[in-house]
Formats: sequence, structure tokens, C-alpha cells
Amino acid sequence: MLGDRFPIEQVRAVLTPRAVWNPFPTIEDREAWRSLSEATRAYYLARGAHYLGFSWPSLPATRFLDFARDGNRTRYQALYSTRRNALRDLTLAECIEGEGRFLDDVVNGIWAICEETYWGVPAHVGVQRAGIGLPDVEEPTVDLFAAETAAQLAWTLYLLGERLDTVSPLVRRRIRYEIRRRILDPCLTRDDFWWMGFHPGEHTVNNWNPWVNSNWLTSVLLVESDAERRAAAVAKIMHSLDVFLDVYAVDGGCDEGPSYWGRAGASLFDNLDLLYKATDGAIDVFSEPKAANMGRYIYRVHIYEDYYVNFADAPAIVRPPGSLIYRYGRAIGDPQLTGFGAWLMARSEAPRGTTEGSLGRILPALFDVPEPLDTEAVEPLPRDVWFEGIQVLVARDAGGTPDGIFVAAKGGHNAESHNHNDVGNFIVYTDGRPLIVDVGVETYRRKTFSPQRYEIWTMQSAYHTLLPTVDGVMQMPGGEFAARDVGYECNDELARLTLDLAGAYPPEAGLTSWLRAVTLLRGQELRVEDNYVLSRAVSTIDLGLLTPCEVEVVGQTLTFRSVDFGPSASTRLSGSGRMMIPAEISRVTVEPVAITDDRLAGVWGGRLTRVVFTLDRPALFGQLAWRVMPDR
Repeated sequence: MLGDRFPIEQVRAVLTPRAVWNPFPTIEDREAWRSLSEATRAYYLARGAHYLGFSWPSLPATRFLDFARDGNRTRYQALYSTRRNALRDLTLAECIEGEGRFLDDVVNGIWAICEETYWGVPAHVGVQRAGIGLPDVEEPTVDLFAAETAAQLAWTLYLLGERLDTVSPLVRRRIRYEIRRRILDPCLTRDDFWWMGFHPGEHTVNNWNPWVNSNWLTSVLLVESDAERRAAAVAKIMHSLDVFLDVYAVDGGCDEGPSYWGRAGASLFDNLDLLYKATDGAIDVFSEPKAANMGRYIYRVHIYEDYYVNFADAPAIVRPPGSLIYRYGRAIGDPQLTGFGAWLMARSEAPRGTTEGSLGRILPALFDVPEPLDTEAVEPLPRDVWFEGIQVLVARDAGGTPDGIFVAAKGGHNAESHNHNDVGNFIVYTDGRPLIVDVGVETYRRKTFSPQRYEIWTMQSAYHTLLPTVDGVMQMPGGEFAARDVGYECNDELARLTLDLAGAYPPEAGLTSWLRAVTLLRGQELRVEDNYVLSRAVSTIDLGLLTPCEVEVVGQTLTFRSVDFGPSASTRLSGSGRMMIPAEISRVTVEPVAITDDRLAGVWGGRLTRVVFTLDRPALFGQLAWRVMPDR
């Protein structure tokens, strides 16, 4: 899509020279910064004032070693992020005020970050030849956060320019030196960083690819002084982005889920937007169906309010950056995506640019998005979506409303990016509230991305909706463990996903086939029909579900009662409804699942309830029919 269409000769011809490329107002454009709303100006001035005279936290070697010693990655990253957040807010405050009050603290932040041995984080240092532990200063490697740091310093240099010389003429030179040796040189000369995707078969690229490339591209465009190296780097970045694009089907489905979309499809947009701006529109692929659909993905997996379909390592509650979504929609000419971005911005009620995080997203939020907005806020809530590439169905009773039943179900395989062993999993919401859920993922630690990943309960098939565990045997990780015979059907009366999920299990499970049909009968109920064949006699088959509701089992009816499950100081109501239990089920067990992890507790509060349905000594073949109905 990019590299072949725009070869390096064309890149050289259309790339705006660095000296005259001015994507956003610098501090010298006082009128532009004065034109920001009073709320935005006041917010950033207050944030900057908070860091006046700031004592920049140290980054001890022993904190860096936490990851190697006990698997903790948050203690170091909290200190690391504090430095970068402070520098960002000081920089923006100085741009808004323009009187030099924040410059000394800005330079203190720049100098502290330039003095860091390694711009990456402990969880990613293992790619160095020295392995996990302290970083080797002699081998600069580029991870997500090293690239983010380079881009932040590049924007700081661009925005403040010669004003930094009033503190010391060495500051700007130091920034350029550190970005060159840590990012520009290794990225241009090396092809073996896995996220580049230039060694197929070793590692499938994921969100790292567009995320790192967007920050590398920013650094190249703003800092690289050699025109030939600048063009070569841009051409290489486009070839790397093509590898990422090749992973996606034309429908734009993101197997990493909606939270990672913010650094997958959304970071692709960051790249495409930079390329468009840096070439005065000569490099423009926004009309390509795949590029457009990768943007639309985010509203197509939106359930209601802050809820999103959360397969893989995604939380059920996501708050994506509205300004970025608005700009993506405008770029592809999609009024629903633009309107969804406007709806998100209105919902946040925060000053413009305060939810975007990085300077590379804050600046376009401030200067590329009109205020007031020029489009109607819209919560699209499409009736049906089918992502054939990742085999995910999304359906609701009627489009444009949360009323009734919402269901999302998946096939796929167990080697997806940020994979959970969840082939055949589904979630159910009623009237926009969670009824049957996917718990998501706990706070990342060393074990999360290790050979022991599937020892973590949230990753196991037993904790996903009605996935059979046969004599203790669950689904296995790996691309060969996949759905078979997947089908999709949709019309005004129903939406249906069919698949055989037996292929997701190892032979010792004894599953010859497990045919599942998940059918939404619009305005009536959700039916889940299972037909299974066993290759041997088994003792038990367990099938479970997780719910934030209060539950009661009476006979063959499971009742879900709405409760407030929100974390402290927040109200969050669950859905309500009933499930008809198949007569073949031998017994039902209801057990609390304590939520002790902070990341999960932020979504589900202190607990969920797990309901386990058991088949004792099942026949070698049989049927199970489940029915879920909302309260009417």
C-alpha cells in the first residue's frame, strides 16, 4: 500500500525539507497559542505551574532490576513516566505563556532524560545481547518507549527552538545527538528489530509496528538534517508499515482488541497523517478500504457508553481519544467515525487535548480540530458487524440503540496478538449493561509475556463463556488450535455465528467435534446450541461463565439480577435477564471470584461471580441448548 506505491525516488521528490516543514505553531506563533480556549490555556498553565521547581525523580539501577528480580514492571515505569509527563506539561505551559517562566524546568527535564542510560523500559531490555537485567549502553535498542521518548524530545525541540538557547546553547545539540544515536542510527542501519517485520516467520508484528514507526517517523521528520538519510528512513518506515497492514484483512478487524486499537489502527493513522502533512498530500492512502476500515473498527466494537468488545488483552471499559477518532473520520470521509469522535469529546467534558497523552497527539487535537466542532455528535451503535479476518461477530437487536440484547462472539485461533485461549467465546449485554462478560487481563508483569502466560487464570478457556473443560483439559495456545468450519449469517430476523471449536483442544480432550451456533433472534433471545461428539468416555465436562450480576439458580433457570458493581466512588450497573439451562446439565455451581488486581478492579470492582455447569459422565455425543433473555 505504501512502499511499492511510493518508492524512495518519489519520496525524495515530495518530502518537504526539514527546515521549512511547520506542521504546528511553534512558541513564536503567539497568536495561535493565544487563540486556544481559555479552559485549555488555564488547564495547561496549571499543569505546568505544578511542576515549577520540580524535583525530577531518580531512576535507580535497583528499580530497573525489579523486573528481573520479581517481575514487577510498574515501580520503575511510574518514575519513568513521571519525568515525561512533567516535561510535556512544562513544555505546553511555556508555549501558552511564552515568557520563559517554565524554561529552566523544561531544560532540567530534557537533561535528566538525556542522561538516562536507556530510554526503553525493563520489560523490553531482553532483546539486548546482555539479556534481562540492567541495560547495556553500548547496544541501543528501540522499543515502544525509547521511540516515544525520542518523539517527545523532537516535539519539544521543534516547539521551543531557540528559546532553549537562553538557558544553554548546548541543549538543542544534546537533544539531536541523543535522538540520533538512540533512534535514528539504529533504526536506519538495523533490520533485526522484530517490530519492523523484515524477518517473516520469526515474530508476527502487532501494535508495536505502527506505534514505534510513528515516533521514529516524527523524529526523522523533525530532527534528521541529512536529506538523503531522511528520505531513506521515510521509505523504510513505509515498507515496515506495509508488513503491519498485511496482517489485517480488508475489514480492518483488530485481533488485539479496542484498547490496543489506540496504538494499532490509531497509530497507523498517526503515520499516515504525518506522511500526508510532510508531503503536502502527495502520500495519501486514506481512500484505501483497508486503511478506512481500520479506523471504523473502533465504533464497530463499541457496545454502549464506555463499554467495548474486549476479547484478548483488553478491558471492557475503554476511553479512546475522541480528537484522534474525529480526525481519522475526517481523513477517510466517514461521518459516523467523525461523529463518534465528537461524541467522545463531548462525553469526556475535558479541555481540548487533555486526554491524548503524547505531544504528537495533543498538538493536532489543539490545532487540527475546530472549536466548536463542525459535526454532530453520534454514537453509531451499528446493528451488525462481521470481521471475517479475525472471525468476530458483533450484533444487537436494533441499530442505533442499546435496548435489548447485544452479543459478540468469536472464532479465530489461539496465537492471536495478546491471545487468550478463547475460541468460541462470547459476551452478552442487555440494555447496554454487562450480563455475561470476558474479565479481561490483569496488570502486566513478567509472567504475562512468558512461557507461563497460560497459567494466569484470565488467559484460560475455563474462564471464558461456556468453553468446555473436559476432565480438566482446556484449550491450548498456538496457531494450530483454531476454529473450524466458521460461518456467518445475518438478516432482519437474526445474526448467527457457527463454528467447530474442537480444533482449539489437544487430542487428550477427546473432542471429535463441538459444533457451536450462537444466534441472536432479534427482539426475542440469544440461543447457543452445542452439538458435540467425544472420541472416548469422559468423567466430566465443565462449562462456565462470568457475570457481574447477582445470580440465583432455580430448577433450569439462572436469573441475573442487576447490581451496582462499580469500584468505590462510582456507580456501574450490570444488566439483568435469565438463562435457560439445558436439561442435560447434572449440576450447577456458583462461586465468587475475588478481584484483587488493580487493573481488573478498576472495571469490575471487588468481585465477579462464576457459574459452572457440569455434565457428569456425558454420552459420547449429545446436544446442549442455552437460551438467554433480557428482562421485559
